[in-house]
Amino acid sequence: VQLVESGGGLVQAGESLRLSCAASGRTVSSYSMGWFRQAPGKEREFAASISWTGSNTYYADSVKGRFTISRDNAKNTVYLQMNNLKPEDTAVYYCAARYGTADNRRWDEYNYWGQGTQVTVSS
Repeated sequence: VQLVESGGGLVQAGESLRLSCAASGRTVSSYSMGWFRQAPGKEREFAASISWTGSNTYYADSVKGRFTISRDNAKNTVYLQMNNLKPEDTAVYYCAARYGTADNRRWDEYNYWGQGTQVTVSS
């Protein structure tokens, strides 16, 4: 499975971005998908995840109510809609896939990773 993120960029606080993660090489329709992020000098942290059906979603407390994860299995794509962005959301955002439950926030439990996309939020 190859994952390619896109949609990152530089925005001002309060603005929105939508990240996309396109999968190739194998369908990810049976995989749980997650978004993680890593700020400079910090550990990679969980942001959101979604079950393979899309019926179950999970969020870190820091993004709950502002971020929405979704997926379109027909397009083999996962999205992260980020609203009301804050400077502390600045990080490289990674898409990841795992064959198992989506209720898993450990980055080392995910099997496939994208290369990441930079999100920078200015104050």
